[in-house]
Amino acid sequence: MISIEDVTVAYGGFVLLDKIGFHISESDKIGLVGKNGAGKSTILKLICGEQNPTSGRIDRPRELSIGYLPQIMEHHRGRTVLEEAMTAFESTAKIEQEIADITRSLETRTDYESDAYAALIEHLASLNDRLEMSHNEPPEVQARRTLLGLGFLDDELGRLTETFSQGWNMRIELAKILLRQPDVMLLDEPTNHLDIESIEWLEEYLKSRRCSLLLVSHDRRFLDTVTNRTVEVMLGRIHDYKVPYSKYLELRAERIQQQVAAWENQQRMIQKTEEFIQAFRYKPTKSNQVQSRIKALEKLDRIEIDETDNARLTVKFPPAPRSGDVVFKGTALTVGYPQKVVFRDAEIEIKRGEKVALIGRNGEGKTTLMRVIAGELTPFSGEARLGHNVRLGYYAQNQEEILDKNETVFSTLDRIAVGDIRTRLRDLLAQFLFRGEDIDKRVAVLSGGERARLGMAKLMLQSYNLLALDEPTNHMDIKSKDILKQALKAYDGTLVVVSHDRDFLDGLVDKMYEFRDGRVKEHLGTVSEFLAKRKIETLQELERKFAPVAPAQQAPAREQQKKAAFEERRQLSKEDRKKKNRISWLESEIAKLEKRMAEIETVLAAPSEGDAILDLTREYLECKRDLDAKTEEWGSLIE
Repeated sequence: MISIEDVTVAYGGFVLLDKIGFHISESDKIGLVGKNGAGKSTILKLICGEQNPTSGRIDRPRELSIGYLPQIMEHHRGRTVLEEAMTAFESTAKIEQEIADITRSLETRTDYESDAYAALIEHLASLNDRLEMSHNEPPEVQARRTLLGLGFLDDELGRLTETFSQGWNMRIELAKILLRQPDVMLLDEPTNHLDIESIEWLEEYLKSRRCSLLLVSHDRRFLDTVTNRTVEVMLGRIHDYKVPYSKYLELRAERIQQQVAAWENQQRMIQKTEEFIQAFRYKPTKSNQVQSRIKALEKLDRIEIDETDNARLTVKFPPAPRSGDVVFKGTALTVGYPQKVVFRDAEIEIKRGEKVALIGRNGEGKTTLMRVIAGELTPFSGEARLGHNVRLGYYAQNQEEILDKNETVFSTLDRIAVGDIRTRLRDLLAQFLFRGEDIDKRVAVLSGGERARLGMAKLMLQSYNLLALDEPTNHMDIKSKDILKQALKAYDGTLVVVSHDRDFLDGLVDKMYEFRDGRVKEHLGTVSEFLAKRKIETLQELERKFAPVAPAQQAPAREQQKKAAFEERRQLSKEDRKKKNRISWLESEIAKLEKRMAEIETVLAAPSEGDAILDLTREYLECKRDLDAKTEEWGSLIE
């Protein structure tokens, strides 16, 4: 179906992929694995046509439909979650038009026995099948089911997409791909922003879906569940295994072991042969045997051991200047956004030297608190302040938005570095596996893992005594996670980290704040102690919406959620419903006013000759007064 033949990708003198080739058939569900920066994301871009190879070719049928989920993407604004998901069905109209075009063509053609005619009939049947499948239920029903499966709640489907985080917008993009039902899906780290329920739903969907799949993921369990083939990218070459990930690890270890054993045997044979030649080279009676063995060595097919990429991070954070005893204190914090209060009345105190994890379900406020600590978000009420002499180093999830795509790896650091560190930038980048010509790469071409490493390298430019790290391991392979963990354990400052990864947090943090149902609760001790107390095995289980029930009573989680929501609505008094409706209306009006003000600001920033500047300015001020009044009323209603 798709054929990659002798494909090379080079940047200047650096060869990323060296004459690679493999074939993707209709039934293949392939896990694409390898270290960060090995070229996995590049292969996906080559297949979907977003990037061209330096040499070689990629053959794919013209009518083949491809759904591509990149790690980094532009999210659409101005539509609700459901409206944006429904754009996936725009392709249905194109299918209907193509069916009509093919039908007209078949009516006029007379080459009934030709291969071209047969291919057209086959393509028409495929289009009809796809159209019939998409029409088996109303599009809105399909969209709602998919969005709910990916973790959205019913009452969130009417919210504007820009009111959600990057991770939730990624879920919308993933939903659109699933709803389009393409022939081939290319998914680059789809589970990075999913909770455990959504991952399990996606696993079941991908297992049951009849399509080809090429998947990049560091989630071993997900790969084992979904894939039936593993393609490894290492040092510019690929190794193809017709098995899932765990079995691939076993076969790869066996292959290397067999290669080493065969190479050692051959080396012993070569050594003995060379010793014989050296010992009897000048004896006439042995000349025939010597010449025979010399020729045998010349013809010998020498065994080679596959190269292994042993490059490792060498992270060591600079010594932390001494801060006050209390590094951050939040008192009676109520925090959120105009559309939603995320958590209320939180009491948070982080002391010098503590290593603290923020845990809980996506959307409960972990990143929101990080933004408060970083000074990017002001609480609705309460007090949030950093302690004496605190120097904050903040690693945000959205590195792709923070890093300048036009800069190179080197200039990203060179632009902000000051003092003696400027003379050691190349050494610092080498610690994060940017070596040689890697430092001249543009940020725009870096993989998600490489951008994560570059963002982490920026933290090494100064001596911070408070590190606030939001999902720092999202794009890191297992070895890199472990090295970063050891560096953070050795770090002598204060650490606040958001992560869902139990292995990463266990042995690293000694205090946790759990975000749940709009509240924040402190837990002292290790992750293992916390999980044992809660009688759960993984942090992901915190993200389940409901506690497990006995198998005989067990209902689907979504049905339980609907019943609970119905019961909650039934118990609301008339006054409560009126208040809730008023809040919803205010949120809608606030969004409209903010949108109009942004439009006016755009015009006023670069006015043209025909623009009514005075009228626009007057309208802007009226919108501002109206916005302030509605925001104040909204704030009073939610308290």
